[in-house]
Amino acid sequence: MRAAVLHETGQETLEVLDDVEAVGFGPGKVRMRVRATGLCHSDLSAMSGVLPQPAPFVPGHEGAGEILDVGDGVTGLHQGDRVLMCWLPACGSCASCKRGQTHLCLAGFLNAGTPNFRRAGGEVFGFAGTGTFAEEVVVAANCAVPIPDDVPYEIAALIGCGVTTGLGAALNTARVEAGSSVAVIGCGGVGIATIQGARAGGAAQIIAVDPVAARREAALRFGATEALAPEEFADAKARITAGEGFDYVFEVVGKSATARTAYEMTRRGGTLCIVGAGALDDTFQVNMFELFFDEKRILPSLYGGADVLRSYERAIALWRAGRIDLEGMITHRVRLDEVNDAVDQMRTGTALRTCIEI
Repeated sequence: MRAAVLHETGQETLEVLDDVEAVGFGPGKVRMRVRATGLCHSDLSAMSGVLPQPAPFVPGHEGAGEILDVGDGVTGLHQGDRVLMCWLPACGSCASCKRGQTHLCLAGFLNAGTPNFRRAGGEVFGFAGTGTFAEEVVVAANCAVPIPDDVPYEIAALIGCGVTTGLGAALNTARVEAGSSVAVIGCGGVGIATIQGARAGGAAQIIAVDPVAARREAALRFGATEALAPEEFADAKARITAGEGFDYVFEVVGKSATARTAYEMTRRGGTLCIVGAGALDDTFQVNMFELFFDEKRILPSLYGGADVLRSYERAIALWRAGRIDLEGMITHRVRLDEVNDAVDQMRTGTALRTCIEI
């Protein structure tokens, strides 16, 4: 089958090969035909080495498609079922799952150390234990979540990661209150989903901050009340909040510098929510006096900060009701052979989410 492969960490382009085989099918597993996948910035971070991922590997973790086959012992899934990919499934039995924090289950990360693919040159990993830039993938059955017939594959793919992450940061982790002031730093796909989550939560003011003009324009279409370049942010704090700071500030970049800016833009007693995935060697610093005296809540949000299955259902309900716009988030559509065009669009900030149709 065909798949896009990154041969070495640090390379900027992928090679689309036709000699890749999905491996590992057996008890407890399903074979999935990928129909659509989104390009998430985390895929680029894995390619560059910001996020740890063994190479060679097939990027992609935000996908949807149909079940081709189910292994022994798999229940609730059948050949032909329409599913989205959950890259961080819950095992149901670890300490995190028993506490109800299923999004913190490490079972999915443990699976990431086993190659998902093979070709003549050797084994190939799938990013985050999945690898959706491929025509087929074999994953644990709990990675495949059935979707209703009225949800298109490209919409389901977005719900599989970016939408759930952004909506969840606003609604689950920060719990944005009606009438509050919000700032979102970084307005790619996840940032736009965060803006939509803040709007759904009833925020009165939603300030979008991004250096790319096209992303600022998009943020206004999705619910931001104002969109600013980073150099305008400090003045906006003085003008909008009388210098006090915003009730909620979301960092959706994954860098300590923007996290520090977000902290400074959060009011005393307000909430800083870290959504961006950053590097292991990038350290965010807060001095002990300000940590105590300002009483700002610093809340990281992994994959939406709550049970992802319930979050998927909520996203579908909000989309059906017209409360969130998911179709509009897909600004580019490409075929698998054009995947490097999609990578370039993501790097330059010209695409919110590119749907790769496979």
